[in-house]
Amino acid sequence: MARIRNRRKPVSEMNVVPYIDVMLVLLVIFMVTAPMLNQGVKVDLPQVSSEALPQDNNARVLTISIKADRTYYWNLGSEVDVDTQQETAVQLDQLVQAVNGIVAQNRSQGQQVQVFVRGDRAVDYGAVMAVMGGLQQADVGNVGLITEAP
Repeated sequence: MARIRNRRKPVSEMNVVPYIDVMLVLLVIFMVTAPMLNQGVKVDLPQVSSEALPQDNNARVLTISIKADRTYYWNLGSEVDVDTQQETAVQLDQLVQAVNGIVAQNRSQGQQVQVFVRGDRAVDYGAVMAVMGGLQQADVGNVGLITEAP
């Protein structure tokens, strides 16, 4: 008598339930934390069609914001940041001192600093030129101006 063996094929399906659980937990975490990350200075940028500025990934990026009431904010990071800022407004002379210190410190460490200025649409040209003059005093050679696409 021949014995009949019940041979089963190995199951080759992957159990994805744990992955779905992890994904849903991460989704909830991101949904809760995303509204908390939106801080910044409300600046009404002029709308101009222009090309994106080249960015050096190894350089530190200093973003200077000028509001309509001629208050100045700055943020130092690894990319152009239009959402976050320093918590308090500074005067022009304080801004120039801060930029001078940032540039000198990064040069001593061998890093380059890219500076971008974003000014409110309602701010007068003199305020922007005052910042540009202050950046020139701080020995900043290249400055990018940030606009919004129309």
